[in-house]
Amino acid sequence: MTAETLSPLSDAERSAAPCQTSLAESVARRPPRELLRFFTCGSVDDGKSTLIGRLLIDAGAVHDDQLDRLRADSARHGTTGAELDAALLLDGLEDERQQGITIDVAYRYFSTTKRTFIIADTPGHEQFTRNMATGASNSELAVIVVDATKGILVQTRRHAFIASLLGIQHVFLAVNKMDRVDYSQTVFARIRDDFCRVAEKLSIPDLRFIPLSALRGDNVAEPSAQTPWYADGSLLHLLETVHVVPAQRAGPLRFPVQWVNRPHAEFRGLCGTLASGEVRVGDEVVILPSRRTSRIRSIVTCDGDVPVAVAPAAATLTLADEIDVTRGDVLAKPAAAPLVAREAEASLIWMSEQPLALGKQYWCKLASQKTVCEVRNIRCAIDVDTQCETPAATLRMNELGQCFVGFHDPLVLDEYARNKTTGALILVDRITHETVAAGVVRQALAPRSRDHWQDAPTGWRLERATSLVSPERRATRFGHRPGTVLVTGPSSAGKTTLARELEHRLFELGCVVALLDGQSLRFGISRDLGFSAEERSENLRRAAEIARLVNDVGQICVAAFAAPEDAVRRRAKALIGPERLVHVHLATPLAVCRRRDALGRYQAAEAGEIENFPGVTFPYEAPTDADVIASTEARTARDIADEVVSLLESRGWLGPEILAGNNADT
Repeated sequence: MTAETLSPLSDAERSAAPCQTSLAESVARRPPRELLRFFTCGSVDDGKSTLIGRLLIDAGAVHDDQLDRLRADSARHGTTGAELDAALLLDGLEDERQQGITIDVAYRYFSTTKRTFIIADTPGHEQFTRNMATGASNSELAVIVVDATKGILVQTRRHAFIASLLGIQHVFLAVNKMDRVDYSQTVFARIRDDFCRVAEKLSIPDLRFIPLSALRGDNVAEPSAQTPWYADGSLLHLLETVHVVPAQRAGPLRFPVQWVNRPHAEFRGLCGTLASGEVRVGDEVVILPSRRTSRIRSIVTCDGDVPVAVAPAAATLTLADEIDVTRGDVLAKPAAAPLVAREAEASLIWMSEQPLALGKQYWCKLASQKTVCEVRNIRCAIDVDTQCETPAATLRMNELGQCFVGFHDPLVLDEYARNKTTGALILVDRITHETVAAGVVRQALAPRSRDHWQDAPTGWRLERATSLVSPERRATRFGHRPGTVLVTGPSSAGKTTLARELEHRLFELGCVVALLDGQSLRFGISRDLGFSAEERSENLRRAAEIARLVNDVGQICVAAFAAPEDAVRRRAKALIGPERLVHVHLATPLAVCRRRDALGRYQAAEAGEIENFPGVTFPYEAPTDADVIASTEARTARDIADEVVSLLESRGWLGPEILAGNNADT
């Protein structure tokens, strides 16, 4: 429910404007005003809607015909006797007027000579906490309303906590209904001190207190003579003068792609809205999650081509290179890129009547990205009244908890404190399409921060599928036993060359064989991984899982990986099965590897441009228990492949038909 009002021209503007000047021309001549988005919250009957209604009236943002309508509505629905019921300007729903409460979020727009405002009047009842969070999510400032006759209530603490959780930097505590306590400074000071104790545990950098009476208009738009002991100015004065740093402009570039516009073969533009930062023609950008880079060729806006675009502008960007970009990708500067993660710790506000089910798959939407996710664990539930953390097995409607959320595809995200657009997410039921939760990312868990070797599967009642085809029948059909040949060694030692040669030899013999290469995996299943020790370990773990699946269907897998750590190699061997693994290590001298390195990776590592490079900036632990140890310095890949095939023969991997050459091309 949205309504807009234009502030009337000031007397000075009216007198200065020629009679023939149109209103549109006069408005166009006005200098642009800074926009402030804020929301009001508080407990039921604390006077939120009345306060905003009074603010609109006193700021001159309500036209005469609207005031006439308000008088009529006040006589019909009002609760203030013969006086105007300013709350009716905000309570737009018939149910709200009949019940005297706010249910939905009501937005209002008005401006003064100093600033433009968008107000979100949010519900106070606990049942509608999710609506309150929705209104707060797009705001920069919170006005928490407290009834002076009641003081700090549960909802006051709840709303202060949620405002802090959502990163609201400025909180004004409006102590309303001061007329009912005779404008007592003592009452005001007690409420202020009580709230300060609540705020001690929260992160609110800018906290202010205003004694006021929304009904009487005291300290709403003008200072009140009823509170001579208060000297910080009216609520409107504080709203006009509070210094709010536009976080969108200050942050690093984040450009979620909403649409790829290709009207003809000569134009391919990436459409979206800058979530933060700025972008200029010629800037180098990285496209996530693919991590490909390019430069901005042009920036197209509704005003035509521009040299620079600044958040929150909508723009169409074209790139200097024809690289794959799709909806959901995020453009950023390479030096300040967001994280690409498959898991995050998030604070979730549960919004569905159906409790949270661990392991159940939901849609996750984050900026323009969408993937399947599941809540894997609830670290704790948070009592927003006491801010205490308690163990929990589920979350119910309006409850809040710290959860670990796993994504089925890598998501580009930031911590919410750094970016509200790429740090906020919602969960949607895949069947009913109900939005079941809203959340903020507290911490992205990059794969390097987790060791998944011992992880138990998530989800309930999972079972491994069993095949009706026995391993013996597969061996008979293929003429060989399944197994994995793991080829390890430093970069440029010849691993891939040997693996390809071995794959070819086995295939020519009639074996069913698959090739796994460490670098190739990084184009797909491991493209979210870097090259730290933990990420190399995770890369090998995923490869080992694939190799085991290949072996389970009776095939031979040849896998080529650097695998510099002995402990990780042993884990891979245990996962695949020691009886199904042959380890071939290439002990080619590093000096030879350096000479072969056409991509300059050794040189870059020595210059500090590549971290954790095995043999240079990361130790390479040569194995002592490999089945074959060879060097491609003195031997060819074909020669080493012969040795490996002989080893497989001696271990009984290759059946009589393979050895007789009768299984080829069958």
